[in-house]
Amino acid sequence: MTPLASASYRYERQAWRAGISRIAGVDEAGRGPLAGPVVAAAVIIDPCRRIKGLNDSKVLTPAQRDELFGVIGERALAIGVGVVDHETIDRINILRATRTAMLEALGRLAVSPDLVITDFVHLATLRCPQQNLVNGDARCASVAAASIVAKVTRDRIMREADRQHPDYGFARHKGYATPEHLAVLDRLGPCPIHRRTFAGVWRQGELFVLEDED
Repeated sequence: MTPLASASYRYERQAWRAGISRIAGVDEAGRGPLAGPVVAAAVIIDPCRRIKGLNDSKVLTPAQRDELFGVIGERALAIGVGVVDHETIDRINILRATRTAMLEALGRLAVSPDLVITDFVHLATLRCPQQNLVNGDARCASVAAASIVAKVTRDRIMREADRQHPDYGFARHKGYATPEHLAVLDRLGPCPIHRRTFAGVWRQGELFVLEDED
């Protein structure tokens, strides 16, 4: 089997050559699920300590994500994480919640970025330039790193949710609208962390495609 190509440092190299050293990749996990928070991460990679094997978190195995999560934590110049809960998602909608989580993640960086690269989400209030790349998590190493941090962080939150609500299988499906999850919703109805405005929750058993998964 041919190994998956890693995300490129092309965009970072262009910025580094222009003297821009602090580039924050930003991505989220959890736009599509029927339960739990949306989590965003911002990662600034050290130009002198590049990380190999970064890619869109969805194409990596859980073991690969966990390993890279540790490497990112050791080598990155700065990491920030933002979490917006299910109640806020219901109140302000998932797109606004995603942007809020991304801005929180950027605000929690230990150093301010000179450039922000996102996975095609425009952030209107930034004070620095930004690039919004289609499929950024597969094309840009910094965004890929952010996607891994966001995904691992959210998966851990959902495993804890599984301990609190063991009948729903959150440790397995992480809140996504799998047949197993929809069947439990049909049988038990929503639990406290379900997103009440999502169609798969208020019309149990009938799935509507609301957002891309991650």
